[in-house]
Amino acid sequence: MSQTVRSSSVFESVRTPFHVMTADGVDLIGEIAAPVLPSKGAILCLHPLPTAGGMMDSHIYKKAANRLPAMAGITVVRFNTRGTTSEAGSSTGVFDNGKAERFDVEVMLSYCFDTLKLENLWVTGWSFGTDLALQHAKDPRHKGLILLSPPLRSTTNEQLEYWNTDPRPITALVPELDDYLKPDAARERFSIIPTMKIIAVDGAKHLWIGEPSVHRVLSEINSIVTGADAPLPVEFLLLFARGITTSSSIKIIDAATGTANKPPTNPKRDEPINAATIVTAPGTESVRFIMRGVTT
Repeated sequence: MSQTVRSSSVFESVRTPFHVMTADGVDLIGEIAAPVLPSKGAILCLHPLPTAGGMMDSHIYKKAANRLPAMAGITVVRFNTRGTTSEAGSSTGVFDNGKAERFDVEVMLSYCFDTLKLENLWVTGWSFGTDLALQHAKDPRHKGLILLSPPLRSTTNEQLEYWNTDPRPITALVPELDDYLKPDAARERFSIIPTMKIIAVDGAKHLWIGEPSVHRVLSEINSIVTGADAPLPVEFLLLFARGITTSSSIKIIDAATGTANKPPTNPKRDEPINAATIVTAPGTESVRFIMRGVTT
């Protein structure tokens, strides 16, 4: 009933594609990956440099969408900035090296709060996306910034100074072997923001290639967003609920209670349960195993 988490792992979530129009008329495309259960928090993902292949489907963010809704109860909002194309589609407009992308960040934050009504939202930037976060993610409603491999490519000291006037937390994950800004250099550049937390990640590189690096990044995001004090599991209890939509009421064809080590052997049939009993973390005393679920 459990599966080792692999690079290709995709766990249950509610997927919703969307289009959002910026103030200057650019059509942004994206996707929401939400937990089946009520969300514990959310991240808005600002992707790496489009001219170097960065997009909403860059592997860390794609894996975040594939895992965090089910494994951590986190809603993952991804989108392509202007002029960027991915498997999900293309946003209109033209890449502007972080300047006009201000409109992209601002409208996406408004969309997250005003349309999606997300709570406990954190802005997560990766590489180029960290510059977008530091320069443009000033909406007072988000909880703070999570920076992955910040190169400080275009962010000035004056722009960093702004965050001394804003009490929200900023955490940067800096790879030991980063191509642009290694941990010691990051500590020096970010010393302008004394309250900022910098986490040096041994052995990691700018693109976070390899499952150990992915696991570390997603675990740190989970810790920041939900307050979890342990890394994400490397094995995940498979809880099948086929065809689930946003409905909070699910009728189970086969359901039973057991433990992670002793799966149930005598499922009860046609047992109605609330969605809140579906997902539990590995290691908990009681686990609800769901087989062939259908929405009511």
